[in-house]
Amino acid sequence: MKPKIFAIDIDGTITDNRGGRVDLDALGALRYLVKLGHKVIYVTGRSSVEAYVLSVFGGTTRIAVGENGGIITSGPDEHKLIGNKQKCLDAFEFLKTKIPEAIEKPVFPRITEVVLERNFDVNVGKKLFADNDLDVTLTDSQYAYHINSKGVDKASGFLEVMNMFSAKKEDVVAIGDSETDVPLFKLAGTSVALGNAPKDVQSQASMSVPGHEGNGLIEALEAVQLQLLVE
Repeated sequence: MKPKIFAIDIDGTITDNRGGRVDLDALGALRYLVKLGHKVIYVTGRSSVEAYVLSVFGGTTRIAVGENGGIITSGPDEHKLIGNKQKCLDAFEFLKTKIPEAIEKPVFPRITEVVLERNFDVNVGKKLFADNDLDVTLTDSQYAYHINSKGVDKASGFLEVMNMFSAKKEDVVAIGDSETDVPLFKLAGTSVALGNAPKDVQSQASMSVPGHEGNGLIEALEAVQLQLLVE
């Protein structure tokens, strides 16, 4: 198989959404890809620092796209900011006037986004932002709701990584489970949605697998390998 860049979501893909535990078998499979000469890069709604640390201790490629594309971390002190957190904070203050129960989720500190608990109807929030022409987006990662600057998503963040390696669309394999992964699916030459992804997310990927979370990730890697072998 020609070397690929695997763009891997974290929550609900290599971890479970309940306790955030890393599936060690899935991590081992990703580490094996790196040994074969591929690149494995986490593209997540989590902090890029968390993802970068996972890459260090997990033995994968030491580059991480965090905060749904808002920031790229390629070293302990190497961060490229794309999103604008102040716009997200302003949008959150507005949201609270309309949906008082909207509260921030206690997470690792964010630099470019605002992360909320999943305790209200996300579609109501999306409509409020759209109707009031706020320059932000609201998405559901199944782990949390995320307010990001408009134009910032996993695809825009991952484009920075593709430029680093002079990679083309056909070089990228994306695997994930939520609506935040859909822009990445569209950017990648091959994309796989896991079985725990909503049906509308699965329909946006080039293929899907029945397995959930870590088991699903292993199934996805096997499906990708079979597809690429016959191309």
